[in-house]
Amino acid sequence: MSDPFVHTSSAAAPSVLALDVGGTKLAAGVVRADGTVQSFRTIETAVHEGPDAAVSRLLDLGEKAMAEAGHPEVVAVGIGCGGPLDPATGVILGPPGLPGWDEVPLGRLVTERLGLPAYVENDASAAALAEHRWGGWGVRSLVYLTVSTGFGGGVVINGELFQGAAGQGGELGHVVVDWQGRPCGCGAQGCAEAYVSGTSIARRAQEALGQRTSSLTSVTELTARDVAEHARAGDELAVAVWDETTAMLGRMVAVIINVCEPDLVVLGGGVTRAGDQLLVPVREAALRQAMPPAAKACDVVLSRHGDRSGVLGAAAIAFHRISTDNTQEGDA
Repeated sequence: MSDPFVHTSSAAAPSVLALDVGGTKLAAGVVRADGTVQSFRTIETAVHEGPDAAVSRLLDLGEKAMAEAGHPEVVAVGIGCGGPLDPATGVILGPPGLPGWDEVPLGRLVTERLGLPAYVENDASAAALAEHRWGGWGVRSLVYLTVSTGFGGGVVINGELFQGAAGQGGELGHVVVDWQGRPCGCGAQGCAEAYVSGTSIARRAQEALGQRTSSLTSVTELTARDVAEHARAGDELAVAVWDETTAMLGRMVAVIINVCEPDLVVLGGGVTRAGDQLLVPVREAALRQAMPPAAKACDVVLSRHGDRSGVLGAAAIAFHRISTDNTQEGDA
């Protein structure tokens, strides 16, 4: 059975190779300027093997994605990766979800291997741009939150991606929600990522298992998906962890609505596979706690892009940077 989200075309329109680097998986795809995904592949990141091995697998994956798409005219490579990173130089600067990825010149490595210009951006910021460009929402401003192995965000205001003075703008995963709270992989305490990421959901459930009985004790390698499934089945420990997660995320979204006043907050990432089990309580909490005018103007929804959010984000960044480069050359 063919994949309804992947389309092939004989059209000669230029495409980009999109690479998505996550703490759990690597993904690659060839994407056209209208958001058509011509090929899509994923593989485990295996962070324990270090960045050199992961980058090699990522490049192999990219070459396979181009072959699967029929070797179309690929004009650039877009790369989405968890931050911090330097979009200007394409260097990865030690993301908490990628231990050992310190000063990794990912953009240069991709260009050397593939012979194409490579553009690197925070994965959540990239996905925000893809939601605005290809999500079909028809809004001027939105905030995208990725709830996955880690937790991050991106902001598009009046059609423009907010990047900030140092290129790290929209780093919502490390907004402190409890200044005396749980330690975060970034070195701070009480960051949102320490509570609502998939890694944190599983870790908090594991910690609670030593204090009360739960059906989760039968699970050997606990994940956020397990917590969601057992919560749906009524397990009290899983329900408590899940409710704390949605309450914290709902509060976080309320703060974002108050600060940014977007038309839309879009939730994406692997944890959102839980669907309404995540969306309904988060939306209710966010819109109830946000200031009434901002809440009335906003909605909270799930991304329509599913597992392809990262690849589409990387592609959106490549097309955006190509357009920006061409405009600057024309003005020179």
